[in-house]
Amino acid sequence: MIETDILIIGAGPCGLFTVFEAGLLKLRCHLIDALPQAGGQLTEIYPKKPIYDIPGYPEVLAGELIDQLMKQAEPFKPGFTLGERAERVEKTEDGKFIVTTSRGTKHIAPVVAIAGGLGCFEPRKPPIGNLTDFEDKGIEYIVRDPHFYKGKKVVISGGGDSALDWSIFLANGVAEEVTLIHRSKSFRGHPDSVQKVIDMSGSGKIRLLTEAEVVGVSGNGVLNAVKIQQNEGETELQTDHWLPLFGLSPKLGPLAEWGLNIDKNSIEVNTFDYSTNVPGIYAIGDINTYPGKLKLILCGFHEATLMVQSAFKRIYPDKNYVLKYTTVNGVQGF
Repeated sequence: MIETDILIIGAGPCGLFTVFEAGLLKLRCHLIDALPQAGGQLTEIYPKKPIYDIPGYPEVLAGELIDQLMKQAEPFKPGFTLGERAERVEKTEDGKFIVTTSRGTKHIAPVVAIAGGLGCFEPRKPPIGNLTDFEDKGIEYIVRDPHFYKGKKVVISGGGDSALDWSIFLANGVAEEVTLIHRSKSFRGHPDSVQKVIDMSGSGKIRLLTEAEVVGVSGNGVLNAVKIQQNEGETELQTDHWLPLFGLSPKLGPLAEWGLNIDKNSIEVNTFDYSTNVPGIYAIGDINTYPGKLKLILCGFHEATLMVQSAFKRIYPDKNYVLKYTTVNGVQGF
């Protein structure tokens, strides 16, 4: 039985930052993650993707951000159970929680913090009959290494931040040719990224096709062309790679059976401290929902900070905690 103060479900950026905030309050943390390494989506899906909205970092690669978060957490000696999914939760007579993983590992803690990102996820795939014939043979749903596309012709589909950011990145000296295709004239991504794509389209660095979509793929063993449907009809575009970046379809998995209030695959929380309807269980980051929710890493950091303050009061109801700034008190590990 692994015992800790705060048991964190999910070792992504929000889970790792929780270790730091908890450590400042002398609370120990242990993290469970189904992936074989810490970092969550940032490590598994897009370690080389640049992120622009982390305070103090005008630009940082996702993998580098995880490296820095691990260094920040290191003084507080977190424990990890990796490659195992949190399956069952039981409440003990003294109000603690026992969480058992898919491999039978048991953990016990007075507080559970769910920081599972999108939960169990899979890419949203377009409805094209022979799509699977070219998966990993020119069709990729995740950009693991952008330099894999060096000197190649790349078509990207999507209207969110991922499609916009990768179009900008690959068009800046990586790919030979980048085409961005979107079904609408308006984009869902950050306005600054949208403007960059429009500017790069005007200068010829990106071919931008709106009110269009890929409706077919073809090739001889590997992808070499996509069929594009526009108002004026269908055209074929030669390409080496097609990246349909339509986001991930989230599923809570076993967490959906924990008695938590769920709304569209997200866990409802109280924004006072990001507690769920089950006292002692909190949810932070992309996995939670509340009015005005923004799925940004920096918002998850804020949620983790307030959650830890509430967790301290739950674990030590008779102790008065006085906030001390790290600029004055420094960072003292265990």
